[in-house]
Amino acid sequence: MSESHPPAGGTARPNTGVAHNARVWNYWIGGKDHYEVDRRVGEHVAGMFPVIREVARADRLFLGRSVHHLAAERGIRQFLDIGTGLPTADNTHEIAQRVAPESRIVYADNDPIVLAHAHALLTGTREGATDYVDADVHDPDALLERAARTLDFGRPVAVMMLGILNFVLDTGKARDIARRVMAAVPSGSCLALTHPTFDAELGGEGQIPAMEFWNENATPPITARSRADIAAFFEGLELLEPGLVSCSQWRAGPGSPAPVPQFGAVAVKP
Repeated sequence: MSESHPPAGGTARPNTGVAHNARVWNYWIGGKDHYEVDRRVGEHVAGMFPVIREVARADRLFLGRSVHHLAAERGIRQFLDIGTGLPTADNTHEIAQRVAPESRIVYADNDPIVLAHAHALLTGTREGATDYVDADVHDPDALLERAARTLDFGRPVAVMMLGILNFVLDTGKARDIARRVMAAVPSGSCLALTHPTFDAELGGEGQIPAMEFWNENATPPITARSRADIAAFFEGLELLEPGLVSCSQWRAGPGSPAPVPQFGAVAVKP
């Protein structure tokens, strides 16, 4: 049977009076788990920065391509998805377990509405394991301790950090979190990461006023970073081709979509 552990916590109630990233992001990618306040703020941000919907879709497609590559091409059988957000179609465990039914996946998030949907996530193959832990990226040690209930940190793990370190406002702290998580996994493990940028090369200048509006009207606060700052999250790791690029163009194949102001890359721990 597929292993799972009951999600910890669950007593907190979602604040439906303030827009929240998980729900607004779900709205942008066409999901159904959002409230009026999320739609209102989401529409305002999209009016200021129209490409945001393309960013959300591109990030989701990057998830699919990167998980499939890690499972099918690199033989990874364990995934730690940090900041998973609300479940939609083709979640990490579904992609990985289609390739290898024995794959073990842990989702980590600390948003009450995501926690409320945990049981939808906790359905994987009978051969593998799919688990959810209530944990905050700001406390990586506790997150790793809870993930170790399901994952074997003596074997390679693919760490998925898609659109999560942008909620750690201090760049030094964000870099330390990435280092601490990757220090806990062995050689052959991988880091897949996406992060918004304000760099002009990807048309990211418009993110700045949109994020200022977000930080005044929604939660949690967010920041964009430069290519150099995002590249530093991969310090000590070996980037896979094509390196750090717009997430819409990472291994997208012929007829790649236009770049979006969200960097993405996958790297392996030597």
